[in-house]
Amino acid sequence: MSRPPLEVADLIRAAGTAFYEGSQKWFTWLHLKILTATVCCRTSTLGGHIDQCSRCGHRAISFHSCRNRHCPKCQSNARDRWLEARRRELLPVPYAHVVFTWLGQLAPLALQNKSEIYSLLFRASAETLLTVASDERHLGAEIGFFSVLHSWNQKLLHHPHVHCVVPAGGLSPDHTRWIAARSGFFLPVRVLSRVFRGKFVAGLRELHATGKLGFHGALAGLAAPVAFAAVLRSLFRAEWVVYAKRPFGGAEHALRYLGCYTHRVAISNHRLVALEDGEVVFRWRDSAHHNKKRLMRLALDEFLRRFFLHVLPPGFVRIRHFGVLGPPAPCEVAPLVLRAAGRNGRIATGHQQARARYFAITLDLPTVRRPDGDCREIHRRRSAIARSSTSKPTTMTCSLTSRTHLARRRQHSDCVGSPHRPRPARCLRHQPPPDKRQDPVHCFRRASACIQIPPLNVPAGIQNP
Repeated sequence: MSRPPLEVADLIRAAGTAFYEGSQKWFTWLHLKILTATVCCRTSTLGGHIDQCSRCGHRAISFHSCRNRHCPKCQSNARDRWLEARRRELLPVPYAHVVFTWLGQLAPLALQNKSEIYSLLFRASAETLLTVASDERHLGAEIGFFSVLHSWNQKLLHHPHVHCVVPAGGLSPDHTRWIAARSGFFLPVRVLSRVFRGKFVAGLRELHATGKLGFHGALAGLAAPVAFAAVLRSLFRAEWVVYAKRPFGGAEHALRYLGCYTHRVAISNHRLVALEDGEVVFRWRDSAHHNKKRLMRLALDEFLRRFFLHVLPPGFVRIRHFGVLGPPAPCEVAPLVLRAAGRNGRIATGHQQARARYFAITLDLPTVRRPDGDCREIHRRRSAIARSSTSKPTTMTCSLTSRTHLARRRQHSDCVGSPHRPRPARCLRHQPPPDKRQDPVHCFRRASACIQIPPLNVPAGIQNP
């Protein structure tokens, strides 16, 4: 994919300190940390390393990324790993795509209590699916699924909602058979919306009674029980929206759709078009008119304000698993699904499949060193083959506790690390010769200390907190 002509970091630099000074009423240390990380991402400020081709000697400078989950340029590798892990966990059954959202009048309260309200949204939506699915009048089964939180719409406005990817079926109450949903139908949407409204409002009432909600500014009057009870009554009078459909192309399509948002926040750099006369032009999809792509213009300060609306609380988990597929998942789920599909046999989990493929490749490849004494290329080759191998459920045929396999794995653990442990920062076996230790190619320090790179001009006042 080509490099976008404009990035969010460029917009922050263009706004300068004027945006920071005009937003101090709501700008916190967390916003400042994200702003600084986005500006410094993949620049000389964070350092880097030099990549050199072993054949032609060509060198290229690669700057380090900030790895902040709110940065539009980061988390691509984490997203790919997450998608691959979810593909390995897909069951050979149809899947449903269910979306839970709330009324817009709750947005101000959610912005002041993100951790509590977002957690309640996860909990209420999960309990709704589990309760309705366990009812004999609808499905009568124990289901499992994963949920992803989104807090924005295409216009970058605050619109929290939860996407749930659910297998269209579940285990019987006695865990002896798989109960499949009717073809083309999963659960009644009207029932889901009513149950979800009741559970969410009950959760709000409990949070208010226990004093876990904060009310500031214009919402200070809601701290009184009478005023808050009036708001809850108004929530019951409105219809809540729950959207459910089978994803086009199966569960793979839902994973690709969610993959664009799981490890990104608000907007990607590829949607930015231009910065003209202090206004940001970006693309958005109009779902009300058959997803037609349109252009929107926003003032620079307003664009950045909307971008920072979607900052998540520190440590908040926005991808969660529930039901029989949640942690800890019962090991009898996969055999029941295979038996229901007419295929008997033992199925390995995603983690076991990855280890089995790695050790099987270890037996096929010789443990020899290259002429220069570096054995990392063999590990890269094994890992690449393991990632590209088929991820379909297979019966495991090799012993994971074989002494031969483990001994062969330990043979190179000091120099290449293991698939489940990060590579050491420095390997004694691969220390460069004394005459090359000062060469930037063999230096493990930051590129800013190895080569002369002009520093990034960060506006005054925008520094690390």
